[in-house]
Amino acid sequence: MDEKEKTRVIFKMTPKEKFSTYTLEPECIAFLLDVGANYGRVMSYMHVGQHGEADIGYIRSCKLATPEQYADLKKELESMDYDLSIRKRYYMNGFRDNWNSLV
Repeated sequence: MDEKEKTRVIFKMTPKEKFSTYTLEPECIAFLLDVGANYGRVMSYMHVGQHGEADIGYIRSCKLATPEQYADLKKELESMDYDLSIRKRYYMNGFRDNWNSLV
């Protein structure tokens, strides 16, 4: 029986952004640490927009989400067959290994 590999994920809340005519309220975003992305980027996932790449620095601008805040997004990812390992922090060496494997 094959054991499914876990995907490390960090759930965060996007920053509140104010523009001249509207405000973007914080939303939950999942940073998928083991999914391939271009150099300097990390794969992310949101309800609206789904998969996309985010700049590695963007993770720092987001606040850690609570289990209540990420519960729906976690459920959505698990329904797509992700086996998640929830993390609270990341290490740059892990990203470098991931980027180097794509070359």
